Amino acid sequence: MQKNYSSRTIALFTAVISFSIVFIIDYLFTKNLSNGLVVAAIIGFLVYGIVWYYIQEVLDKKISTIYKFINQTKAGKREAFYNNNLLPRPSLEDVGKDVEIWATKNTEAFALMEKNEQYRKEFLQNLSHELKTPLFSMQGYVESLLDGALKDDSVNEKFLQNTSNNIQRLIDLVNDLDEITKLENAQTKLQTSVFPINELISKVFAELAIKAREKNIELTFKPGSLSNKKVLADAAKIAQVITNLVENAIKYGKDNGKVQVNIDKIEDDKILVEISDDGYGIATEHLDRIFERFYRTDLARARKVGGSGLGLAICKHIIEAHGQTIHVRSQTNVGTTFRFTLNRA
Repeated sequence: MQKNYSSRTIALFTAVISFSIVFIIDYLFTKNLSNGLVVAAIIGFLVYGIVWYYIQEVLDKKISTIYKFINQTKAGKREAFYNNNLLPRPSLEDVGKDVEIWATKNTEAFALMEKNEQYRKEFLQNLSHELKTPLFSMQGYVESLLDGALKDDSVNEKFLQNTSNNIQRLIDLVNDLDEITKLENAQTKLQTSVFPINELISKVFAELAIKAREKNIELTFKPGSLSNKKVLADAAKIAQVITNLVENAIKYGKDNGKVQVNIDKIEDDKILVEISDDGYGIATEHLDRIFERFYRTDLARARKVGGSGLGLAICKHIIEAHGQTIHVRSQTNVGTTFRFTLNRA
């Protein structure tokens, strides 16, 4: 069993050992018993005083400093008296273990801080770009109108319409930022109800039919997909998730392709929804970060097709607010599948 000896005990042990060694050596050389006892006693007292002082004034202060640094606390007078006089002294082995535990925790914390700092920089950079693009466009159109284009009937209406489109883009961005902030802070309350998930998906298909026809993409249910399966969820929020995923599948899908939805029961109380496309797919190195705010796998192409870059992050927060999970699997030039679960009614 590990014992935490006091500084006086350690000093006494050291003094006794020193006394014994000095007495034996002196007696062997001088054969004088009384002289050996006196010399050994003097050496023993000196060793006791030196060791006790060193432990009490040097090591204890250093150990106390270490613990103050680890715990980041400042003890009051009563706490200091209690710590110094009543609590057992930690052994060097205990101190080493505590320092090692503290170092491990802080190494992990520093790594997380560096990772979060990198995400923060990327977020601010992406946000700046998302804001500058429509603002600079509006500035250009307004300056052209002020410079005389306002009186040119061949371009003035077009410039005003483009300005209006960019204003709407900024409004959508601000609304998405506001929504994701509320979702992250759990400020959005879910309005749950029971509804057939396949009917909700069919409505989304109808709303996006025109966009799908522009690329000749077929929106369909997978053969054998369950029908009339009711779920318990916030219908408006789930419709937002499905709309975003199907719209993305159309945007990044190939012409004459297919977007297919599969509904399946995976547990007695769970329904799985899968939304698949046969588009360009997502490279493996991007999959772990696909749900981050503003993260884009192909900057040029993504900004060309539009969107705030917050859609997938919002989807993730909505699904997690339901206590469920959302995942993605993809392969380049093969396609992408997003899958999430819901509670079965």
